[in-house]
Amino acid sequence: MVTLPEIARSDAADLLGEISALLRQLGSPMAGAACPNPLTGGILEGVPARREFLEIYLARILLPLELPAIAEACGHALRGELRELIAQDQRLQAPLRLTPFAGPSQIIGRLQLARMRPLRDDRVVQRYLDAVESGRAFGWHTIMYGLTLAVYSLPLRQGLLFYAQQTLAGLAAAAESELAGALDELMNRVPPAVEASLAASGTPCAGRE
Repeated sequence: MVTLPEIARSDAADLLGEISALLRQLGSPMAGAACPNPLTGGILEGVPARREFLEIYLARILLPLELPAIAEACGHALRGELRELIAQDQRLQAPLRLTPFAGPSQIIGRLQLARMRPLRDDRVVQRYLDAVESGRAFGWHTIMYGLTLAVYSLPLRQGLLFYAQQTLAGLAAAAESELAGALDELMNRVPPAVEASLAASGTPCAGRE
C-alpha cells in the first residue's frame, strides 16, 4: 500500500477522496452486466468488460495522460511557471474532451482550486485561479493534483503511485472481490510509467524545499 506523509491532514487527501468518489460513480455500472468504455462512454458488454474497463483506462488514460500531466503540473508549480501551466491545461482539452472524464475532472479540479483560494501568498495558485475563473484555463483535476503535491511539498513519486492506486481501486470498487487480482496485476504496470513521467517532466521527486 502506497502512502503519503500525513496524507490524512493534507489537501491532497481531500482531492484523492473526491477523485475516488467520482471514479466509483463512473465505474458503478461495473457491478452489473455492462460498463462504460472510459474513452467513448459506450457500453462494454458482459462480465469480461469489468477487466476490459480497467485495461482501457490504464492503457489509454492513466498511464499516457494522467500521470504525465500530474508530474508536469507539479514541475511547473515548483518552478513558478504559470504560463507553461496554463498552456499544459489547454493542451489537455483535446485528449479529454471526448471522454466521460472531462466534465467531472473540471468539477473536481475547480472544487480543489477553490479550497486553495486562501493561499494568498502562493503566486502560482492565485494566478492559476484567475486563469480558470477568466476562462483561460479549464482547471483539470490532474493539474490540481500536481499543484497540490507541489504546494504541500509532498513527494512526487509517491504521489503518482498513490494516485494510480486510488483511482484504479475507485474504478473497481463496485466489483472489488472479483478484480482484486486484476488490480495487483495492473498496478505492476504503473511504476515504469511513473518513472517515465518523472523523467519527461524533469521534476524532482521531493516537493518544495
